Amino acid sequence: MGALGKLIDMSLFFLFAVLAVFLPLIDGQVLLPGIYPKFLTDLKNWYSSEFNDYLFTEKPHFFVGLIWHELLFQWPLMIANVYAFLTRKSWYGTTCLLCGASFLTSIAAALGDIIGSGRVTNRLLSMYLASMGFGILALLRGLVSHSTKRSPVLARRRKLA
Repeated sequence: MGALGKLIDMSLFFLFAVLAVFLPLIDGQVLLPGIYPKFLTDLKNWYSSEFNDYLFTEKPHFFVGLIWHELLFQWPLMIANVYAFLTRKSWYGTTCLLCGASFLTSIAAALGDIIGSGRVTNRLLSMYLASMGFGILALLRGLVSHSTKRSPVLARRRKLA
């Protein structure tokens, strides 16, 4: 894939690894607030106050559903992506595609509420837009890996010609 592809893969690896750690430790507090140590609750409280992320403090029902989705579907995909990257598995592009599409959909729902609520701040918007960029990058990485593979049907046709 070239130097740009390797840079994108390294960036995605770093983001997948960070999110694989932070999703259960920070986002999980929305679902199970009483089981985390004080330094993690302080970190989540710092984030929600620093960025004015009212979704973490008010916990609307749709957001709780998104967190369940993140922990049950996206988190295992992120762990799989870290493993696939480190071991150079052929299915890395497929899991990037799945993770990117899922992540992008979740962020779009949260962004819709944030922008529609009228309580958006520049810092909060930039945080969610950066997350959306991560989803787009993962989605495109998955699409590029699929578009560069040759179809066995096309290969047979060329042999016949």
